[in-house]
Amino acid sequence: MTETFETSDFYDLTLVADLALSPSGDRLAFVASEFDRDEDDRRTSLFVVSTDGSDSPYRLSRASDAGSPKWSPDGSKLAFLAARDEDAALSVQNDTGNSDEEEGDEAGDENAADDDDPKSQVWVFDLARGGDARQVTTRDEGVREFDWGPKSERIVISARDPTEEQAEYLAERRDGGPVEISRLQHRFDGKGFLDDVTTYLFIVDVATREERRLDDAYGGGAHEPGSGLQPAWGQERIAFLSNRTERPDDSSAVDVYTIDPAGANLRQITDTDLLASAPRWSPDDSQLAFVASDAINWHIPTQVFVADVETHEYRSITESLDRTVARANRVRWLDSDTLLAPIGDEGSNRLVRCFADGSDPEFTLESQRDYQTVQTFDHVGGTVALLSTEPDTVGDLYAMDADDLESGEPERLTTLNESFEGSHAMPGCRRVVYENESGDSIEGIVYFPADFDPEESDPHPLIVSIHGGPISYDAPEFKFDYAYWTDKGYVVLRPNYRGSSSYGREFSEVLRGEWGSCEVDDVTSGVEHLVERGWVDDDRTFVTGFSYGGITTGYLVTSTNRFAGAAAEHGIYDLRSCYGTDDAHKWWDNDFGLPWENPETYDSASSITDVGNVETPLLVTAGGDDWRCPPSQSEQLYISVKKQGVPAKLVVYPDEHHNIGDPDRAIHRLEQLTEWFETHDPGRV
Repeated sequence: MTETFETSDFYDLTLVADLALSPSGDRLAFVASEFDRDEDDRRTSLFVVSTDGSDSPYRLSRASDAGSPKWSPDGSKLAFLAARDEDAALSVQNDTGNSDEEEGDEAGDENAADDDDPKSQVWVFDLARGGDARQVTTRDEGVREFDWGPKSERIVISARDPTEEQAEYLAERRDGGPVEISRLQHRFDGKGFLDDVTTYLFIVDVATREERRLDDAYGGGAHEPGSGLQPAWGQERIAFLSNRTERPDDSSAVDVYTIDPAGANLRQITDTDLLASAPRWSPDDSQLAFVASDAINWHIPTQVFVADVETHEYRSITESLDRTVARANRVRWLDSDTLLAPIGDEGSNRLVRCFADGSDPEFTLESQRDYQTVQTFDHVGGTVALLSTEPDTVGDLYAMDADDLESGEPERLTTLNESFEGSHAMPGCRRVVYENESGDSIEGIVYFPADFDPEESDPHPLIVSIHGGPISYDAPEFKFDYAYWTDKGYVVLRPNYRGSSSYGREFSEVLRGEWGSCEVDDVTSGVEHLVERGWVDDDRTFVTGFSYGGITTGYLVTSTNRFAGAAAEHGIYDLRSCYGTDDAHKWWDNDFGLPWENPETYDSASSITDVGNVETPLLVTAGGDDWRCPPSQSEQLYISVKKQGVPAKLVVYPDEHHNIGDPDRAIHRLEQLTEWFETHDPGRV
């Protein structure tokens, strides 16, 4: 007997967030999020499981935010990032009774009073000797990223390194002092107001904790607060990301650089024409693979590039696919000539074998089911590990031999949510393809109740859930929201409207600088298609969307009365007033030009200019510290609709960025959306 979905069931989920194979490929480390009902908190822990499926995962850490697991090249150690209380061993070592050190401890306590939360540091498990993890770094500003050196004795980290003057300013800021900014990229979502502190690479000795800064290896640019430096240590050199242009905050480029571990021989690999990420050395260190999109036109599919380290010549090796690298955004070398990458292909994530010489890429994993989504993967030592999900399966880990990628069946390693999946009626799913009014084919992912028969069931109420981006796409996967709604009798449509990626450049580029031009048609045509098929009640349709999905919801309610209720979440509705209040000024420049030079272009893409047409009951949500889609945008929309007497409600989540993080707020959001739709449902008695 199955249980009815309750919003509190969200606490029962275990969600894998990251994974890393050991050098021999026989063990898989992974990070999983679990939820604490009493504390209303998300906790991420580190686990290890054998890749032959012979045992169950065992827990290594209960750290509240463990992440980024990486094995040492010799396989003896496992490092990770976590913001934990200081290692007791460090406290003992520092407590020497020396008067100078006592003064230093006092100063540290004063700073701690200003900023009590632990900073993210590198911790290392010695798996051969056992015991708890050992703290390796003690950076005052924390550690952003790291990678192992080839001999397993040192790591490279990226960390902010303020000057004395900058440190004084940061202390004043933490104590409530004024914000002083002279850089163009003045804020970034999740980071707040920015400063001038430079992030450098440091070499750290794992045994002694001694560190040395690489003065020429530093970050920079408008994207660095989000992307970091992403250091990758090869056999002889370290690759990293930076922007060294004259006005780095006024550039969308991110270049790949390499440097010696000693800090010498800095080399620029790319020519400031790409927004690069995820550098990865070939096994023989002669080539460097990376993922990159065009620095200006982000609708061009993101591709895998390979650079010759000596000549610095580089080229795309996936351009012929006309498909984008999937959200996993990583690439792995199978050998010195062959790579594996996740590609978004028509609403699916597929692993592709691609070749350093530019030969045509080949799709792999023939055993992948139509409604199965590979969320991320890893490859080491001839083993491929996968994180896979389906609409009725929350998400589990699998492994297989790389030689069997063509037709082999992966071995399932975990059953993390077996009890949850067995006790609840999980949704069904079907892809649909329909024509919009222009005759274009649009694909959507449809979820429906477990007992729904597409051939015989009566029409159900519909919730359209519109993805963000817009340079993104929906693929079949488990989402708690959709399972909850289908259990309550709703059909859910996730349309991949024009502008979405994974369908090629032409399909995506239609929307560049033309927001609001075609999304309404693509969404409403999908609704009409489901009504015509008899799946959906024509009078009981609702719509919501987050980020660009919220923006599209704004276009919908200002141009049609098709929906009985709508919820615009964390969106932008007045592009001109948004400019300079968010963290995306380069996006606006690249797609729309400057607002004082092209005011009509900005206004034509702003739903607020047509807000007088709104008659649809509208729920509007925002994050109080969302600097991607600032909350003032949601306030404008809400007040404009409420002023006209249209039913409207505003929900703001204080301290939240461009997401909904804590489980209690994720649950509150789902309850608010559902209540809004139920309140305005003409079919409810």
